[in-house]
Formats: sequence, structure tokens, C-alpha cells
Amino acid sequence: MYARFFLLSLVGAITVGCATQTITPTYSSTNPNIQVGGQRPVDGTPAIENAGSFCLEVADKWHQDGKTPDGTALWAKDTFRKVVPCS
Repeated sequence: MYARFFLLSLVGAITVGCATQTITPTYSSTNPNIQVGGQRPVDGTPAIENAGSFCLEVADKWHQDGKTPDGTALWAKDTFRKVVPCS
């Protein structure tokens, strides 16, 4: 009988201890094409890349791509390429 009471008390104490602590999520990413939170990142300056017989203009642009469950903005980078004459 005492063992059962002790076991129920132990389970109750663990449950109360875990229930009172709130875990605050932290969001981060190591991917350079994604940013979590903050203001909209600055778009990159277009660059010209020589691809042999033609050249490419490469431009990076950021856009908001949703939100985390707590409302933090998610920013994603798009890369645009177009063929341009080589100078």
C-alpha cells in the first residue's frame, strides 16, 4: 500500500514539475538561403558570370516565405539568372 502511494506521489511530482516549465522555442537555420526572424534581408547586387560562350546575370532576391508557429517571419532567397551579352 505504501509502495503504491509512493509511486503515485512520485508520478504526480514529476508531472507537476514538468508541467510548470514552459520551453520557449528558438528558431535558427545554418542554410544561407533561409533567415529566421528580423527585417527583410538586403537583396544582393546582380553579378555577371562568364559561362564560356555566353554570360549570365545572377541576382539574389529575398521574400517572406511564411511564419514560424510563434509568428516569426521566415525569409527565403531566390536566385534569378538570365543570359546577357558578355562585355
